[in-house]
Amino acid sequence: MSLKTIAFHHFGCKVNFAEVSTLSRQFHDKGYVLVDFREEADVYVISTCVVTAVAEKKCRAAIRQAHRLNPSARIAVIGCFPELKHEEIAKIEGVNVILGHSAKFGLLEEIENLDKKPSHGHEIHLNEDLFIPSFSYGDRTRSFLKIQDGCDYYCSYCTIPLARGHSRSDTIENVLRNTNEILQTGIKEIILTGVNIGDFGRHQNETLLELLHSLEKIEELPRIRISSIEPDLLTNEIIDLIAGSKKFMPHFHIPLQSGTDKVLKEMKRKYNVALFASRIHKIRSVLPNACVASDIIAGFPGESDQDFMDTLAFLNDVDLSYLHVFSYSKRDNTLASMITNVVQDKVKKERSDILHRLSEKKKKDFYLKNNGIEANVLFESDNSNGWIHGFTENYIKVKTKFNPDLVNQIVPVKLDFLEDDLTFTINFNSST
Repeated sequence: MSLKTIAFHHFGCKVNFAEVSTLSRQFHDKGYVLVDFREEADVYVISTCVVTAVAEKKCRAAIRQAHRLNPSARIAVIGCFPELKHEEIAKIEGVNVILGHSAKFGLLEEIENLDKKPSHGHEIHLNEDLFIPSFSYGDRTRSFLKIQDGCDYYCSYCTIPLARGHSRSDTIENVLRNTNEILQTGIKEIILTGVNIGDFGRHQNETLLELLHSLEKIEELPRIRISSIEPDLLTNEIIDLIAGSKKFMPHFHIPLQSGTDKVLKEMKRKYNVALFASRIHKIRSVLPNACVASDIIAGFPGESDQDFMDTLAFLNDVDLSYLHVFSYSKRDNTLASMITNVVQDKVKKERSDILHRLSEKKKKDFYLKNNGIEANVLFESDNSNGWIHGFTENYIKVKTKFNPDLVNQIVPVKLDFLEDDLTFTINFNSST
């Protein structure tokens, strides 16, 4: 076949990113030329997200953007959106293929078959017993490795279990095999990703801790990070392993969502604020300079002014490095969508703004706490207006004048010049 161009665009989580990277390699190996999504292409692939109404809106906009760029292009919409709203997507002009999570790994065949017979899009329903491993490489100096998918938690505000199905995992044996394949490309850092990563291995009598011990033994792997992990699944044993390791980075992302037990109960979360605080205290006791980030939802239905003030007080007291703040977004077919005591949009925005300001303060305090320390930075590949950026072990952002010799290298630095944008600038002529 003649060469064709294809453009991918993904929304949402790092799991989506890993899956899209795997799909793009399949098309590249078949002879397709990968182009930027903003360019004209023969095929556009939009990997979707439905976490918030804003995410859905962006997905719709991307479909329309692709159709405007090339009205004759083949457009494939894959992932969470098709699982929940297949019929809505089918009505959008230009869409040719609609695939849910299980079916999307057959995307290449679907696109190739369009040349043989026309299609107006179809859906193959989610196979909740199937785990399809994915990982990224070739486009960054770090690799996102999917080890788990789906979720059994059914939090009252969340549609992810509806879109991705029950929790399921890869095996330790296969994760190690994929890790070694990634390392063959020269990657220096792997980020373990999943929808509920702490649940890894439960259905095949394996555990996340066992996987981490196995990864620790791979001599060729310099750096490993763990993505978001639920506080009730982050054990002291995992924290101690990371604290005693030279491979696992001192970087945690632990969702909180609310700082009051009342709201956490309404959210159907599986912990209370005391347990969350104990996890942070444990981390700080063994890794005082670790980066510890968290998620928080502003304006969950029924969140009173006092609930918000209690959340704010809790967040002021707990030693977090920064926050990911989300305004509550009503999702169809969730328990929270049936709560009538809603928080007005104006109030949600006010609370969100307050939480964002608190996050900025915490992040600045965290960076200042690390001022003057020596760290090791893995530099990325992008040349951003003459600068190259990288991250320390505890995820502090660093920049220096672009030098191609620094790409994908782990370099010792001293953090001693903090810019207003919360980036440490390194002058290698004077500091190394």
